[in-house]
Order: sequence, then structure tokens, then C-alpha cells
Amino acid sequence: MTDHHIVLRVVAKVLIPIITIYGFYVHFHGEYSPGGGFQAGVILAVALVLYSLIFGIAPTMKAVTPGFARGVAGLGFLIYAGVGVWAMLAGGNYLQYNALLREEPGGHVGQHMGIIMIEVGVLMAVAGAMVSIYYAFAGRVTEIRDEDW
Repeated sequence: MTDHHIVLRVVAKVLIPIITIYGFYVHFHGEYSPGGGFQAGVILAVALVLYSLIFGIAPTMKAVTPGFARGVAGLGFLIYAGVGVWAMLAGGNYLQYNALLREEPGGHVGQHMGIIMIEVGVLMAVAGAMVSIYYAFAGRVTEIRDEDW
């Protein structure tokens, strides 16, 4: 049996790492240019969706399990919420970054650290949620196709 999708598979194997690197670029340059955790999370999820469309949902779910995707989403939420609670415990308002290190208003180290942690949390929450949603829809379509055919 010949694989008539060989060109598609080769192109996907080249594009998926590039998409992933671009996602991290958007994430780490979101502080200085348009982008950030949300956009990067969606881009990283798109790389996994492309893999799934080309190679199938079963190998994708084996590589990145649905439980792992949900765990990443939950951990991202906990990081985001944890930074806010940390700021409150340090005497500031929720997500008041300069309170993280008990800096004076206008301090920059806490600001940068807080923003980076928040963006990492958003990246993880969005990527995990998008992959989980995709798995939910892809699984239902697969079930319907198996039953109907």
C-alpha cells in the first residue's frame, strides 16, 4: 500500500517545528510587541492540531494525552491565580506586581517577574484548553464516523 499523502506528511514535519518556534517567539516578545500568552497558546495548539490532521487523532492523543492537556490548562490557571494571591499576601492588590517583591511603587523587578509568570500561566491555560476542546470535538467526530460507516 502506498502512502499518497507523503508530500503532506513531509511538509507537516517541516512546518510543525517552525510553528512551535514561532509560538514561543510570540510569547517571549509579547512584552515588547503584539502578542503574549494567549496568542502563543493558540499557536502552539495549532501545531498539535496540524499534527493531528495529518497523522491522525490516535497518535496525537498518544503523544499528548487528554489528561496531560487538561493538567497543563489547570496548572496555567493556578499559576495565574497564584501570582495574584501572592501579591495580596505580600500586602498589595490582586495582580499588583510590584508587591510581589515588596518593592516601592515604580519598582521594575517585580513588574517584569509578575508579567512573565502571568504570561506563562496564560500560555499554559490557553494551549491546554484549546487542545482539550479539539480532542473533545475530534473524538466525537471519530465516534460518529465509526457508527455511521
